Amino acid sequence: MKNNYDVVVIGGSLGGIMAAYSSLKQGLNVLLVEETDWIGGQLTSQGVPSDEHDFIETTGSTTTYRNFREKVRDYYRNHPNVIEEIKKTKIFNPGSGWVSRNAHEPLLALKLFNEMLEPFVENGKLTILLETVVTSAKYDDEFVESLTLLTNNQVREVFATYFVDGTDNGDLLPITKTDYVTGAESFDEYNEPHAPKETKPHDMQPVTWVIAVEWEEGGNNRIEKPAMYEFYKNYQMPFNEPILSWYAAGLDMGTKRQFSLFATPHTKFENTPAMFTYRQVFNPNIFKDKKGLNPITLINWPQNDYIMGNIIENDNVEFHKYAAKQLSLSLVYWLQTEAERDDGKGFGYPEIKISKGTLGTDDGLAKAPYIRESRRIKALYTIREQDISKKHAKKIPEYWDSIGIGLYHIDLHMTTETKTYFFDETWPFEIPLGALIPRNRKNLIAACKNIGTTHITNGCYRLHPIEWNIGESAGHAVSYAIKNKVDLHELYENKTHVKNLQDILVENGVQLKWPDEIVKGGK
Repeated sequence: MKNNYDVVVIGGSLGGIMAAYSSLKQGLNVLLVEETDWIGGQLTSQGVPSDEHDFIETTGSTTTYRNFREKVRDYYRNHPNVIEEIKKTKIFNPGSGWVSRNAHEPLLALKLFNEMLEPFVENGKLTILLETVVTSAKYDDEFVESLTLLTNNQVREVFATYFVDGTDNGDLLPITKTDYVTGAESFDEYNEPHAPKETKPHDMQPVTWVIAVEWEEGGNNRIEKPAMYEFYKNYQMPFNEPILSWYAAGLDMGTKRQFSLFATPHTKFENTPAMFTYRQVFNPNIFKDKKGLNPITLINWPQNDYIMGNIIENDNVEFHKYAAKQLSLSLVYWLQTEAERDDGKGFGYPEIKISKGTLGTDDGLAKAPYIRESRRIKALYTIREQDISKKHAKKIPEYWDSIGIGLYHIDLHMTTETKTYFFDETWPFEIPLGALIPRNRKNLIAACKNIGTTHITNGCYRLHPIEWNIGESAGHAVSYAIKNKVDLHELYENKTHVKNLQDILVENGVQLKWPDEIVKGGK
């Protein structure tokens, strides 16, 4: 196995995959390294169905992202057991989850990612190392030279012209001494309206350890009481409700919202959000023969957001990972035994069954936690709240160095230290190239949620189609730099280079601007 590559991508996240893919399309030799045994990040190993904006069926993403969504639907259209109505429908939601118009099973996403990359593995351009971590790096003041990898107790050093951090936690940054931040910046740093007075590096959005469950009509599937159940049962949230309850944080500080499992009509719960169908990824009703098929949902709810500590820059990382899993298991146990039913039949839903195969694990838990907030590079350009917030920016933001677009509200889940949370609308926004390039590294690029956002703007740049776009454009950027024999700082400082890169992105189906009808509508 060779040790020299054009590009080494660390992290098989959505961004990592797409950085590898776009580099491969430009003819480069690429190594893709992933610490779990599944590539795909949010859609696979973390178990988070795609969360998207209202225009996604026609605009607001890269062509490759929309092609992927269409391949998801094609899989179901061509399934021999799928009903005829689905086969003839152009736009349909396979899993029926209301967080997305294209909810689907994690195993299908994994299959499609492997099929996307397989031709490059076969022609020798791509090497994929699973269950592999980076243990150290060699570097000088400006450039990374090599990384040392550990796979099944085997150590190897790999060299590359460019390195890509496609990890969800920004794991490559401390190892390569790339300058980064964590947590909340102070108001004085960027003058963001929602920023705290003082810097709070440990105040981060929570992780969530997703768990897959089925609905088995008439079933009795109660699990053993989790070890930390009593702790969580008695834990009071800042809005004066237990964490294990049908209440969760509202859209503004100090508020709360009520939920239910199915929002049964003609009951007191009929106008509450129905949580089973929220992230439902498998719907038996689209199949002709439903025998043995149960609806499956992925529990990534406010109630299993883990707000007790971080798994980045923390001395007790392993405990917090354990406790995050315990919270998800405790939520399942509470649902099975104590949750008020919305059908008027008392308390507890023993029909809920942990779905062991859906996430590729025996315990139903995802292979990795869902990461909302990463280490973030100190970038050549940092995206601020007042750049994109509808409350504070007078018009839709535009960047001269746009390498893509996105749209999502600032959705700050309750943080781990100050327990801050809020929700704000944003303009349709762009992704600036400068936010992907570290100040002190000239051959390393960020390709995930580790770009130059703040704690606040991370809340809207972290979603599936945006991360996909970031990674895809990062791969094209390093490919351009290699072919033109420039480093990333030289590329960024030369507007001709940036314009040439933008032309390449457009040729490859990356949107740099929002369509006029959306811009003029102020959507």
